[in-house]
Amino acid sequence: MCMKAKENNLDRRNFISKSALLGAGMVAGPMAFANGKNSPGTIEGLKAASNPEKRMLGALEVSPIGLGCMSMKSGSYNPPRDTKDMIPVIRGAYDLGVTFFDTAEVYGPFTDEELVGEALQPIRDNVVIASKFGFDFSNGKRAGRNSKPEHIKSAVEGMLKRLRTDRIDLLYLHRLDPNVPIEDVAGTVKDLIKEGKALHFGLSEVSPTTIRKAHAEQPVAALQSEYSIIQRALENEVIDTCGELGIGFVPWGPVCRGFLGDKFNEHSRFSSDSRLSQVPYFTPEAIEAHMEVLRLVREWGRKKDATPAQIALAWVMAQKPFIVPIPGTTKLHHVKQNQGALNVTFSDTELKEFRNALEKIQLVGVRGPETALVDQ
Repeated sequence: MCMKAKENNLDRRNFISKSALLGAGMVAGPMAFANGKNSPGTIEGLKAASNPEKRMLGALEVSPIGLGCMSMKSGSYNPPRDTKDMIPVIRGAYDLGVTFFDTAEVYGPFTDEELVGEALQPIRDNVVIASKFGFDFSNGKRAGRNSKPEHIKSAVEGMLKRLRTDRIDLLYLHRLDPNVPIEDVAGTVKDLIKEGKALHFGLSEVSPTTIRKAHAEQPVAALQSEYSIIQRALENEVIDTCGELGIGFVPWGPVCRGFLGDKFNEHSRFSSDSRLSQVPYFTPEAIEAHMEVLRLVREWGRKKDATPAQIALAWVMAQKPFIVPIPGTTKLHHVKQNQGALNVTFSDTELKEFRNALEKIQLVGVRGPETALVDQ
């Protein structure tokens, strides 16, 4: 379906020899698994980043890079993977320093939460689990948005069982229900927090106006929305609103669904059953236009001795100190590579230089800045 770009020597498959991870010291994760199979000493090539500091999502402390678990069991971007193959990825991510894991009831539906719950059960008290509500389901499929208070409470009971926990660290509204005032949603989550079933409140893909309304009712810890070097609509007021209110920002798609990891090239095409075939910035015209962005990212990779994926993640994190990306993957070596982004830094001058070059590139199929002011 997709052809590898030939001109890049810093792609994901070659990262072991090029990754900035290799220059850092060996450090164990917060609590290595005792069985030896998943301990840092037995994961080939495991190196910790040199600056593994935490970041804050409101009052919630998390690792500076999280792990998006959507693709593991949901079949969203690839066929569902076996649980036995995905548990080592999640637990290996923890050994690499990742403490922030993202899922949702709609992924599958339900299968991703079940996987995350099983994988993290042995270390539940050492990690932050984020999940999302906001949909109805019928015959095992999504059936419209539903954020009525009684539905939220029922949904959370199911989420707790699947996640094998007594509380959800970060409980997100996945998508706004136009039939339910956001104040009612926030108030319901406030009640769940009082009961101890949730610890922090999050929103996803909503406007600054909605953020402010929700935050006035129940403090919002994090906003999760798509953001990357290519998809930058959220720079129109949304990220600044988060900064003003002390809300963390959690970008999904920070590597632009693999494009900035050098996974595709101008010849890549997608079958009609591929989720990517429905993404406007993955049309043939858009891919060809965005190769210019990828070339810019590769160039900075050569300057920084980093892979394109590491540059993409480091750039996102460099925009604000409260930004915590959650790249998704089904492969542990990608998690290792992503962690290497913590070793990549940009000076203010470099960020300005990067931005100047980026703004000269005509993007195709991306969201316009006006869309950031409207609930999605």
